[in-house]
Amino acid sequence: MKKYIYLIIMSAILGCTKDTGKIYENKDFTVFKNKVTQGKFSAQVLPDGSMTSNYKSPANNPVKRTIEVKFSINQKDNELPFATNHQIVIQPKDGHYTAPVITFGKQFIDPQAGIEEVLEPDTEITIKLDMRSVFDSFKTKGFYIDLNGEKITQEDFKGIYLAGNIVPLSFDFENLGQDVQLTDEDDDHIFEITLKINTYDPDRFIKPSWKLSQDISAYPQLKTDIPLLQSLYNMALEETVLLSEKDGTFRTGAKWAGVWTRDVSYAIVLGMGMTDRQRARTSLLRKVKNKRIIQDTGSGGAWPVSSDRTTWALAAWEIYLLSGDELWLEYTYQIIQNTIEDDRKIVYNKATGLYRGESSFLDWRIQTYPRWMDNIDIYQSQNLGTNMVHYKALVILSDMAKLQGLNDDAIKYSSWAEKLKKAINEKLWNKEKGYYIQYLYGRDYLLSSPKSEALGEAFSVLFGVAEDQAYQVIANTPVVSYGIPCVYPQIPNMRPYHNNGIWPFVQAFWNMAAAKTGNGTALEHGLGSFYRSASLFLTNKENMVAENGDFMTALNSDRQLWSVAANLGQVYKILFGIHLTAHNTLEFKPTIPSSLKGKMELSNLKIRDKELSIRINGYGNQIKTFKIDGKTSDDYVLNLTGEGRHLIEIQMANNELKGQVNLQDNRFHLPTPQVQLSLSKIEWDSINGAVAYEVYKNGSLLTKMSDSTRLTIEPGNNEYSVRAIDARGDVSFFSEPVCQINNNHKYTSMREYARDKNISINDAPSNMIELSKTKNTKLTWQMNINTEGEYILYFDYSNGSGPWNTDNKCATRTLWVNGVKTAPIVMAQRGSNEWGNIGQTNRISIPLHQGINHFILSYEPENENMNTAINTALLGNMTILKKY
Repeated sequence: MKKYIYLIIMSAILGCTKDTGKIYENKDFTVFKNKVTQGKFSAQVLPDGSMTSNYKSPANNPVKRTIEVKFSINQKDNELPFATNHQIVIQPKDGHYTAPVITFGKQFIDPQAGIEEVLEPDTEITIKLDMRSVFDSFKTKGFYIDLNGEKITQEDFKGIYLAGNIVPLSFDFENLGQDVQLTDEDDDHIFEITLKINTYDPDRFIKPSWKLSQDISAYPQLKTDIPLLQSLYNMALEETVLLSEKDGTFRTGAKWAGVWTRDVSYAIVLGMGMTDRQRARTSLLRKVKNKRIIQDTGSGGAWPVSSDRTTWALAAWEIYLLSGDELWLEYTYQIIQNTIEDDRKIVYNKATGLYRGESSFLDWRIQTYPRWMDNIDIYQSQNLGTNMVHYKALVILSDMAKLQGLNDDAIKYSSWAEKLKKAINEKLWNKEKGYYIQYLYGRDYLLSSPKSEALGEAFSVLFGVAEDQAYQVIANTPVVSYGIPCVYPQIPNMRPYHNNGIWPFVQAFWNMAAAKTGNGTALEHGLGSFYRSASLFLTNKENMVAENGDFMTALNSDRQLWSVAANLGQVYKILFGIHLTAHNTLEFKPTIPSSLKGKMELSNLKIRDKELSIRINGYGNQIKTFKIDGKTSDDYVLNLTGEGRHLIEIQMANNELKGQVNLQDNRFHLPTPQVQLSLSKIEWDSINGAVAYEVYKNGSLLTKMSDSTRLTIEPGNNEYSVRAIDARGDVSFFSEPVCQINNNHKYTSMREYARDKNISINDAPSNMIELSKTKNTKLTWQMNINTEGEYILYFDYSNGSGPWNTDNKCATRTLWVNGVKTAPIVMAQRGSNEWGNIGQTNRISIPLHQGINHFILSYEPENENMNTAINTALLGNMTILKKY
């Protein structure tokens, strides 16, 4: 029966191979109006509008006997250096193989590693791990220092997990489950696990065909003489139906239940608001708590380490523009205002004029940050995309205030927006490259990551931050054959996801930005990328590999909400050019490459109390004639006042869209240097491929070296960091800053200032005090300073309220210095119940005067986290360093 179905499908494909014109072509793939080809693979639109694809992921190629594994304490990558793994050659007998015992922390390489023989499917393997040295350290020292320098006590030890490069293993340490946890049943500290590897993984395969099977009549309907565009649009509507939950919300993807703030918000802005306004509205309301926007669970316990919850404001504004609902405007204004006021106190950096926090949506920290950065470092960083979102939220809040007659608020938030816009252009613009940098990062001194960041680059154009630089951004930002990667260049030795990844929703925002600048070359490339993946995979995947366009990344899902929305939104907002305004009007600014010329009609589109049908003929971005209900208009605008049905007819001027695109091969920068510091020198290991190294002192370039990896330094409280440069001029991440500290520093134990010294947390270090919503909510102390000047201040802390990579229990407090509210103190989660895991808070630069200085650490309303019930940390010593 399967063979018979296959023959029918192949017969249909062969009968329809005549193409109907090219939409886009490059060296790797071609998009026609009725099919997509990529090497030996093709996707085809059949006469009935269904589609077929014979795409096969390279992940289905035969697996070799040599596998790579690594062990993890407490689900962290803390055994061997990054990209250094154990190599085991599987030689099964009767379907089973027992590997040699491996010692934790010592790389094992099988003598036959690299063998090219194919591994049999469903092979059973037993792996044993010698953990005696770790438990000896627990016994003799009371703790074990892991690869990352973190202290693990026996009380903090939760288990040993196995990661690897073969199904069902993965190197996604954050999501290692109980099915890959090793056990020690006889308590001899030799842990082991037996499991089947090289098993069938349905995620490695796509369905070979698609045919519309859901009722999509309730949604806006597209009619076009381009078969591929027609089928992909209908596929997106069908996936919209499948993503619609019974409770009136959108789920996030085939694999991901529930509503996530940034996912649903970006999806609404892209197209889901126009597709299903009521469901979009209901979904947004699920992400409100205490009249504030909810930050999804994330790194270090979410907000304020993750700080892009203001994406919600973009979606709320979209719903208002679509509905004109004054009650919605009033209600969402209060929520956005409360959120922005809290962010101003906890996330805003007065020194730079930028907002702190993790890259918007790029929330798997090792995928876009150097590995030395912990969650506090990420909180202190200032990212392009996240700042663009904060800027747009401020503009929206100002516009909302104007509509309600709140003129003082409108002026206030407009002023904040303009100052942020200025700071973005001053601090994040890369004049040499002609686009914006990825982020500022570091410890006491901020450094630049000159990589591009696709979402932020697109937003700079769409939100009007770039202004005169807008065309430069689109023309200069690097793209690869398969689309625009999230960042460029890539981190080496990392499984694709955000790094070495292309995300269709980001691609859609980029395409909208290209259309706004009239860059037809960039737009055709971007649309080609989008149509290729959706056609070959026969679903709107979450992401794909930048290097080869495949869908097998570290984590992926079919019918991802914002990818589906991107598919729809490019029709609405690019090809039909639908532009909503705050002035009760609908503007039309179509942008249609000549390769998509023809007739298109969009019907059953409901905006406010209007039902619209829009017909477009031709191509370009200039309108020749524009008619509303048969009457010619020169304004290309529809007034949305009142009810009614209208027919919009647009004849394009058929002007060619030209432009340029910075098409590059996918590239990887060098590994991050590891720097060691002594009293008189800094040194680092030589990095293969480096032609030079740059040494930075206190945030400024000190020297560039090509013949040494060692530098003599002068005494002082100075911070040093090093980055490597390859022959193409691409730079690595900066090394973890090392600080040379002399004797002019002070430590203060906070325990003596605690009012409540009774710690309710088991196994808490004895020199720390407990901060909670009821304990030690206000600490007061003073310190004598010998010399007036600028100082660096930070605290030791622990937060075992949840895992380091997710949850919502990040603790914050407010620091007052000499009667002035000075800065937030952030204490991100460091591991579930790992209260012995000590880190340092964010570092504050403060002026202190000679003599007695007064300090207060307090729990303020703006310190409320996303959990609202648990806001707990252990506080240790305070350190103050004199800045030079």
